[in-house]
Amino acid sequence: MSEPTGAARRRGPFKVGDQVQLTDPKGRHYTFTLEAGKNFHTHKGSFPHDELIGAPEGSVVRTTGNVAYLALRPLLPDYVLSMPRGAAVVYPKDAGQILAFADIFPGARVVEAGVGSGSLSSFLLRAIGDHGMLHSYERREDFAEIAQANVERYFGGPHPAWQLTVGDLQDNLSDTDVDRVILDMLAPWECLEAVSKALVPGGILCCYVATTTQLARTVESIREIGCFAEPQPWESMIRNWHVEGLAVRPDHRMIGHTGFLVTARRLADGVEPPMRRRRPAKGAYGEDYEGPNKG
Repeated sequence: MSEPTGAARRRGPFKVGDQVQLTDPKGRHYTFTLEAGKNFHTHKGSFPHDELIGAPEGSVVRTTGNVAYLALRPLLPDYVLSMPRGAAVVYPKDAGQILAFADIFPGARVVEAGVGSGSLSSFLLRAIGDHGMLHSYERREDFAEIAQANVERYFGGPHPAWQLTVGDLQDNLSDTDVDRVILDMLAPWECLEAVSKALVPGGILCCYVATTTQLARTVESIREIGCFAEPQPWESMIRNWHVEGLAVRPDHRMIGHTGFLVTARRLADGVEPPMRRRRPAKGAYGEDYEGPNKG
């Protein structure tokens, strides 16, 4: 049985072509690709790549300046934050939320719109595996080229489950029986009619938006289209902690707002969503409110 795509690059001794992440004594990271006969240079000296080729992961190398560096393969969260960018990347904290709450499973058929630099595509491909399907749509050809290069660099070549189309999703979507749809774009509400036809009953729509106005329009549009259960919006934040003996406190910096996520389940055809029982704040819907897509 052959290994899943990219698995061989994640284990065993370092090989030529592997990416290596060095960590210096201050915790700073440096990422490079191993090449026979080359040297890695820093302001603290250099060392030959050959010292790492064949060495086990987790080795320590010393530069000519006698500075020690820990050598490990970069994790996918490390990789996406350091890879070349066309558009902004989906942060690992949000990618993790998408994988969990959009319930991305091995073999899933997934449609993604808004590829950006390929960050989320890499996470999705690793989750669905070689026997799933990820069809990504990107409007800008230059972004698509950067994303393709980043994804193939991570997996060591083309991924068998990935198809990348340059163009608008609402104009080009031909996929059917899709399990999950991920929309990372400025106006996801423009694609709701198209994706609702592609999603299977019980399938999940997940939207990633940046601002509160986008969030409000996305949620109200999902409610208005009438073929989804009640949408669930949220955001996540990460706060690291400093632990040094008795000095235990939160770090002064954190990864705060990066984007809002919204998920909703596709209903069976012809089914109306159950009446929502909630009490909106007074004035939430004024007398002249006509819905998110009016005016």
